[in-house]
Amino acid sequence: MARIVLVGLPGSGKSTVARRLAQHWGCDAIDIDDALAARYGSTTADLLREIGEERFRDEEAAVLRDCIESDAVIATGGGVVENALARDLLRAQTTVWLRVGVDCLVTRVAEGDRPLLAGDAAERLTLLAARREHWYASVAHVSVDGEAPLDEVVAAIRAVVHS
Repeated sequence: MARIVLVGLPGSGKSTVARRLAQHWGCDAIDIDDALAARYGSTTADLLREIGEERFRDEEAAVLRDCIESDAVIATGGGVVENALARDLLRAQTTVWLRVGVDCLVTRVAEGDRPLLAGDAAERLTLLAARREHWYASVAHVSVDGEAPLDEVVAAIRAVVHS
């Protein structure tokens, strides 16, 4: 079983926080996007364009199912909560929602190939937040302010896990 699973919108810091927590606990950090890309030999952006979002979410849930068997800190993709199987898997884990406002997210995702944010990133993130926030809330055991400095985010999560 995973030590902890991180969820949140694109740019919320899931991968960075996962690496730091894993370093602290002496375990692996697994990035679901990286695991998905490795499994299919394609970037997640290209895979999303090639197979479409619905099938992508199914594949993402399958990778999550495999990864949660590891003693690791897991960083999910931002849209993993759009899949019902993934939501069920997340509810059975210690899941933390990294909450970050759209303005902050826009600055964090300025670079990179993110097909779901093509065009006006602020508008797209606002729509994604409106669609996904209830799902994040339904799977997370706790939410943490992801806009805080990294050390504070990590300390807040460690405190939750140890309580």
